[in-house]
Amino acid sequence: MNFITLTKDNIDDEHICCAFSDKKSIDGYKAKKDWLKDQIDKGYVFTKLDERAKVFIEYGPSEITYLPVNAPNYMVINCFWVSGKYKKHGYGKTLLEKCIEDSKSKGKDGVLVLCSDKKRPFMSDKKFFLKAGFQVVDNAQPYFELMLLKFNAESGNPTFIESSKLGKCDDNGGFKVYYSNQCPYMNYYIDLQSKIAEELGIKYESSIIDSKEKSLKNPSPFTIYSLFYKGEFITQELSSEKKFRTICDELK
Repeated sequence: MNFITLTKDNIDDEHICCAFSDKKSIDGYKAKKDWLKDQIDKGYVFTKLDERAKVFIEYGPSEITYLPVNAPNYMVINCFWVSGKYKKHGYGKTLLEKCIEDSKSKGKDGVLVLCSDKKRPFMSDKKFFLKAGFQVVDNAQPYFELMLLKFNAESGNPTFIESSKLGKCDDNGGFKVYYSNQCPYMNYYIDLQSKIAEELGIKYESSIIDSKEKSLKNPSPFTIYSLFYKGEFITQELSSEKKFRTICDELK
């Protein structure tokens, strides 16, 4: 199996797996590539199977990634996906091993990943990481879990930033979404949801996370996309038009 790691030299010629064939996400796809170019300069890694497929892992030093944690000298897995017919061929195991080996070679104290209490959309599978030796070291409302594979027994366990653990933000009387260009689907879905909310007469505010500093102040550990209503966390799952309308109906 052949894998490719993206660089500033090849990223324009290589697809980035998510949404590469989805025409409605063209703007978001470009935004994700632009984000990646900036992050790669800082030590971020994106490795994928050399196929036109959604088989990849993204990770980077805790000092630059958008996960709101107290975790100096750790590596953070940001996005990890093996889809469809590519499952059960060992690709996920190989990609994780590459991340672990790279992290050790760079002198990191361990590897972190954000999971949840059970399998949920857009989140890494907890069971996979438990089998690989990871352990849960912290929790955040309502179901987020911080998982760790430690290399250095003398290093302290990482923790979520306290403000990200409560699942609450300022109450604006309606929806408030925090998102970043870590995912190429963002532009499309944020625009879709804002239009539906406007149609239904519900306030909808969006706040983009475009720096490490902003990520540390995020009211949820999931900085890719977190939806709040009247200050309370609703979901980290990107919702189709039908599902978002259902959420609106239930909340009203």
